Amino acid sequence: MSVPSRAADGFSAAYGTDPAGLWAAPGRVNLIGEHTDYNDGFVLPFALPHRVVVAAAPVPEPRWRVWSEQAAETVEFGAAEADDPGRVDGWAGYVAGVVWTLRSKGYEVPGADLAVASDVPAGAGLSSSAALESAVLTALADLGDLSLPVEDRPALAQRAENDYVGMPCGIMDQSASIRAEAGHALFLDCRTLAIEQIPFDVAASGLAVLVVDTQAPHRHAGGEYASRRRACEEAAALLGVPALRDVDDLEGALAKLPDDVMRRRVRHVVTENQRVLDTVDLLRAGRVREIGPLLTASHASMRDDFEITVPEVDLAVSTALTAGAYGARMTGGGFGGCVLALVDAAETERVAAAVAAAYAERGFTAPVWFAARPGAGAERIE
Repeated sequence: MSVPSRAADGFSAAYGTDPAGLWAAPGRVNLIGEHTDYNDGFVLPFALPHRVVVAAAPVPEPRWRVWSEQAAETVEFGAAEADDPGRVDGWAGYVAGVVWTLRSKGYEVPGADLAVASDVPAGAGLSSSAALESAVLTALADLGDLSLPVEDRPALAQRAENDYVGMPCGIMDQSASIRAEAGHALFLDCRTLAIEQIPFDVAASGLAVLVVDTQAPHRHAGGEYASRRRACEEAAALLGVPALRDVDDLEGALAKLPDDVMRRRVRHVVTENQRVLDTVDLLRAGRVREIGPLLTASHASMRDDFEITVPEVDLAVSTALTAGAYGARMTGGGFGGCVLALVDAAETERVAAAVAAAYAERGFTAPVWFAARPGAGAERIE
């Protein structure tokens, strides 16, 4: 059964009536540009065909009930809980956070019954949380007929995650989930929030983006992600720049920093920003295969300078490259999650099989893989 059908059926089972509509928002893969977003830098994600679907209907009073297929439970909260950041926790906190951020900005958020189904892998670094926030935001905006320009929506969804849930993410994930276009990667300047849709039709070039879910749990809501962000902010302050994006003399900047760990963190961010810009230039010119070495260099930087990879991730990357991938890298915040590899379309299954064989030899949990194609952003689907 399709994800929309599961959301609609779940709504009917939970509430005894049909939903007023269905809304969907995708997970994302970040082609390149990791940990650059909160440093006012550049990122290049694209939306997946995998989506969170929300079936919803308005109710007259200011309260919200949410059924989750994955959690197999219904959570209810009112205005008092929604207006108290952190009061609603777990998966439902992302929903309450959207209600809170809209209400805090003065929007008349309609009460609603909602049902959520998804095929975005959770815990894989594919931004299932941003997809949930974006789908709920899109549904509530439509149900309440809210005047909410699409360019303002990513920041609202990000605020829900930052200030209600307590995860200090940048704006990339929500931007990709809301503003991406099918067949394109989203080139985002995280300072100005300017976007450009970059053509990324891998199939036309005889290529595919192989995404390998390493099955190493992707966890960064705790200390490691926050510590990397803190180190970047401290380095920017020591260097006297607004953000690491503003470092234009890398060697001079590194010489001013007090310890090797901070120097390595800064080197990753500054060089990663340049890799994003170089990747965009190649894609604009239609030279898709040539982005491979940039992807691989990005992974080496995450592994050695930012220190956010794990053995399962590194093995998937090295195996894909040995099997003939043009480039490969971890995607997402790190410490587990997914790897992407740019491969010849005809070789996708062979490269994936090589990774699976390497995992079996090392005794790792078998990976899951799929070929990704750039999908559309958040929208009403029924």
